[in-house]
Amino acid sequence: MIRSAYIHIPFCHQICHYCDFNKVFMKNQPVEEYLAALAIEMKLMQEQHPTAYLDTIFVGGGTPTALSVEQLDTFCRSIREILPFTDGEFTFEANPGDLTEDKLKVLKEYGVNRLSVGVQSFDDELLASIGRTHKSRDVFTTIEHAQAIGFENISIDLIYALPNQTLENFRDTLQTALSLGLPHYSGYSLIIEPKTVFYNLMRKDRLPLPKVETEAAMYRELMAQMSMHGLTQYEISNFAKPGFESRHNLVYWNNEQYYGFGAGAHGYVNGIRTANHGPLKKYIEPLMGRQLPLLSSHQVSKNEQMEEEMFLGLRKMAGVSVPRFYQKYQCSPLELFEQPLADMTTRGLLTIENNETIRLTDEGKLFGNEVFQSFLLSIE
Repeated sequence: MIRSAYIHIPFCHQICHYCDFNKVFMKNQPVEEYLAALAIEMKLMQEQHPTAYLDTIFVGGGTPTALSVEQLDTFCRSIREILPFTDGEFTFEANPGDLTEDKLKVLKEYGVNRLSVGVQSFDDELLASIGRTHKSRDVFTTIEHAQAIGFENISIDLIYALPNQTLENFRDTLQTALSLGLPHYSGYSLIIEPKTVFYNLMRKDRLPLPKVETEAAMYRELMAQMSMHGLTQYEISNFAKPGFESRHNLVYWNNEQYYGFGAGAHGYVNGIRTANHGPLKKYIEPLMGRQLPLLSSHQVSKNEQMEEEMFLGLRKMAGVSVPRFYQKYQCSPLELFEQPLADMTTRGLLTIENNETIRLTDEGKLFGNEVFQSFLLSIE
């Protein structure tokens, strides 16, 4: 049963140098037309693949808070009128510079109860060098305004292993972030993606990235500081006080199904993974004719589902439950993935506890992608 929805707003006032998400400069874009198309897509999906209720909604981007107050009101009203969501986790991604008091009031009015703020760093020079337009002081102002209006469930994103970033610099950013006393933090290592400014600079050997050893030290520092401040690591990049874990993201890591609305959005409905057209025109046009804007759809085979169950589930510190896996697929992961499990446990990257739980070791967290990839195409 579908209990979650992701909604994509592709508009940004500034394109960051590392970002490869589907996004466009907001100026001169058909924003109202896009929001109307989104409403049609949500209606069509409710007609074709209805669900009784949703437990989580996550609005990401792009920059959802790049919308004007009026556009935000229109957008939030359509969500409330179309989707069967009454009470649950309703998250909006936000940029510190965009989130005015008026916008916060609109979000609060429509029941948004979680904010995910893209901070990345508290070093203003570093922020400018990666294409961010906000200053560190904007983060404090945004958090203060949000809390004054009644938002308690606030998360901030940080990125480490940025060009020219030192361990000491990241330590300073961590200490500043933790001084806010928020209930949730995410920390991601910079990944250089094709078609980004950083990718082009890297190809020209003009991107001074920290050494691999420094990146690993930054991750260890992230885990240590979060633990010292009472935040539990529940996923490889996410830390929370008890009860403030992201329920929406756990849907992904638990390999459960969800709607994906918007340009370039991905969904997983009735065992089919879908991707929407990314360019705005290609997204909007079919919806004007009441057709879904699908770029691709893929029926996920049972073998693929089981592989996904492993590499998504192992991102969680709770790991993969052997009994739950058996209940879903009528076979044991210990037998099905015998070879990769043997390889990874021998290397000290995975541990199997009482033949009931498979999880990453502390060392395994540093080589997570290698562990996850070992389960791809591993079923004979």
